[in-house]
Amino acid sequence: MLKLKIVSPQRIEFEGEVERVKAPGELGQFEILTGHAPIISLLTTGDVVYVTSTGSHTVTVSGGFVEVQKNNVNFCVELADHAD
Repeated sequence: MLKLKIVSPQRIEFEGEVERVKAPGELGQFEILTGHAPIISLLTTGDVVYVTSTGSHTVTVSGGFVEVQKNNVNFCVELADHAD
């Protein structure tokens, strides 16, 4: 399992254990699984998709970065604007 934390300037969007996470990286979408190598990556506009025991969840972002180290995954993101 991974320990995931997604933080935006507005609030903590999610904090908990997940099975996997997909992220919109600058070079394309990538997936983070248990045992992933340590990385820091910039994010582009897109969806952060994470899978918990209750199913799949999505947070739409307009940028930020992710750090992965020892099964801890920390996102610092700017939320995408959802203007009606």
